[in-house]
Amino acid sequence: MHALNLQPKTLSLAERLADLAVDALIDEADLSPKPALVDRRGNGAHTDLHLGLMHASALSLWPAFRAMADAAIEFGEIGLPLREAVGRIGREGEQAMLDTTGGVNTHRGAIWALGLLVTAAALDPESTAASSVSIRAARLALLDDRYAPRPLSHGAQVAQRYGARGAREEAQLGFPAVTQRALPQLLRSRAAGHGEQNARLDALLAIMTNLADTCVLYRAGEQGLSTMQRGAQAVLDAGGSSSLAGRRHLHELDQQLIALNASPGGAADLLAACLFIDRIASGDSFIQGAF
Repeated sequence: MHALNLQPKTLSLAERLADLAVDALIDEADLSPKPALVDRRGNGAHTDLHLGLMHASALSLWPAFRAMADAAIEFGEIGLPLREAVGRIGREGEQAMLDTTGGVNTHRGAIWALGLLVTAAALDPESTAASSVSIRAARLALLDDRYAPRPLSHGAQVAQRYGARGAREEAQLGFPAVTQRALPQLLRSRAAGHGEQNARLDALLAIMTNLADTCVLYRAGEQGLSTMQRGAQAVLDAGGSSSLAGRRHLHELDQQLIALNASPGGAADLLAACLFIDRIASGDSFIQGAF
């Protein structure tokens, strides 16, 4: 067939949502300079992660995100059948991730958060405001998957130990770290002309100021969490990541968290969720599939 006769494929709703979820993960990974996280500069506080692995992991999750969206379209309503289908698909996606990364947990938390949001968006693609999508995701997260493994993850164990809100509770509350902190900060920084990358960094910092990040608690305890929260607030108070003073505080926070071996992976997962919600809530392009 002559190349000029080739027509671009029209993507389905599920495929478009999977594209956006993977894009959000890659955008989060590429964002630099993130404190103690993998980015374009290096591995942060990690010894088993690098940027290429994060990209490969994100791409491996595309089939799972598409399948979750297809399940939402098939079932058409929030209920236990959909919840259990999404749980099964999520576990299959997690195994695909581990196969890709050689057993390294790159995106387990993101599978949970983005999987719920992809499913919620697919349930009603004409209602993509942040509040609407997050509420639908919360309703789904509140349902109990009878087939879910019962051993507690590291994050859940830490949440119990410190009385912190883990990833499950964050989702069940409708992702307040995203809707009440990250998204408003993202919009404020954009409106102030700080540039897209700085606005995204500020959104990440806004999450970090308040989140009881179980990744940080697991790796560095309460000292690490306090360092993260206070340091992130100091960057924002100094004018954010677009200001010289803010950059100095950001560099200091990066060094402090690396010294503590504290990587805010939970905040990174929620930034990816923020970027996904921001994209689907930004206008008619999502509904029409015209990206």
